[in-house]
Amino acid sequence: MPAANAAGLLGAADRVSPSVAAVVASPARQGSKLVGLTKPLTFDPIEEARRQWIEHGWGGAADGMAVVTSVMRAQQIYLARIDAVLRPFDLTFARFELLTLLSFTRAGALPLSKAGTRLQVHPTSVTNAVDRLEAQGLVRRLPHRTDRRTTLVEILPAGRRVLDEVTVALNEQVFAAPGVSPTDAGKLFVLLRKVRAAEGDFGA
Repeated sequence: MPAANAAGLLGAADRVSPSVAAVVASPARQGSKLVGLTKPLTFDPIEEARRQWIEHGWGGAADGMAVVTSVMRAQQIYLARIDAVLRPFDLTFARFELLTLLSFTRAGALPLSKAGTRLQVHPTSVTNAVDRLEAQGLVRRLPHRTDRRTTLVEILPAGRRVLDEVTVALNEQVFAAPGVSPTDAGKLFVLLRKVRAAEGDFGA
């Protein structure tokens, strides 16, 4: 049986079997109260998708499909949990990350371009985050002392106060309880670090 190419994964599943299409499409939307369902499924849809992959002759890609789909689903779960914590503070995770990055610097400020590189996001995303944080009175833009072409973003005292509260809440409600044991969390970090390194996120 011909293997599905990565770009047409769902389309290929649609052509092969309605059951495969349903299983592959389901993990991102089913099985969690976080996405509006009243009760979990009675089976693991990703495990079922893996079984179907093998059954349809794609055994060589079955584990990889299950890993990728599981990571994408886990991202949704974590983002939903994080958003629930950040919502009362009128923050997004992107803005929280920027505040955290600035708080870790010696002067509490970074060039906009360097902030984008450190956060691994597009410059436009950094600009939008700074705009919102500036409107909230949590950061400010200021010119670089020696390079007039460079604009710095600096965390303000109000930003540090909000960040302290948010960090405590995230640590207690999300980061200290990721859904796996501390030992497994360490192993998972190492495994995912390999994925990031392979994509060139950072050097050796």
